[in-house]
Amino acid sequence: MPTYEESLALFHQWTTSDSLRRHAYAVEAAMEAYAELFNEDVTLWRITGLLHDMDYERYPSPESHPYVGTTLLREKGYPESMINAILGHAPYTGTPRTTLLAKTLFAVDELAGFITAVAYVRPTRLEGMAPKSVRKKLKDKAFAAAVSRADIQQGAEELGIELSRHISNVIAGMHKHADRLELAAPV
Repeated sequence: MPTYEESLALFHQWTTSDSLRRHAYAVEAAMEAYAELFNEDVTLWRITGLLHDMDYERYPSPESHPYVGTTLLREKGYPESMINAILGHAPYTGTPRTTLLAKTLFAVDELAGFITAVAYVRPTRLEGMAPKSVRKKLKDKAFAAAVSRADIQQGAEELGIELSRHISNVIAGMHKHADRLELAAPV
């Protein structure tokens, strides 16, 4: 399997948008937190989160994403467990999420994006963010309207983790990397 550094270089080659990069870093941070929680391979989980949308900027249609990226990853020697997880994070592919890696990627993807949106409207960003405030924003259908609330709920259910606990885990993972995510509290 390619190294993290090689994976990061590949990601930067394919993704130039700052917002898409920050999203991938947020998903990576959440995946790292869950890998540590579940005592899994942290590097594999981080790379899976980092590369899950690597082809989205160039190929955003459901006919192409994530198929173009996973084809390239397979050619480059990434493990099938990672490729299946990336395919499974997009429900329209019909790829079943049978592994903990796949279930976790699906569970953190939309939630990391939503937590980022919540952080942007808070003066302290991620600092002091509580699951209660995220759940309150989830109820506001106009806030971050493109985020699938159903996917967030389904992801927590597939992981077997209560939603508030899941939100807390993702916040903690993202908070650990708040500077990289540009979500640290202003000084």
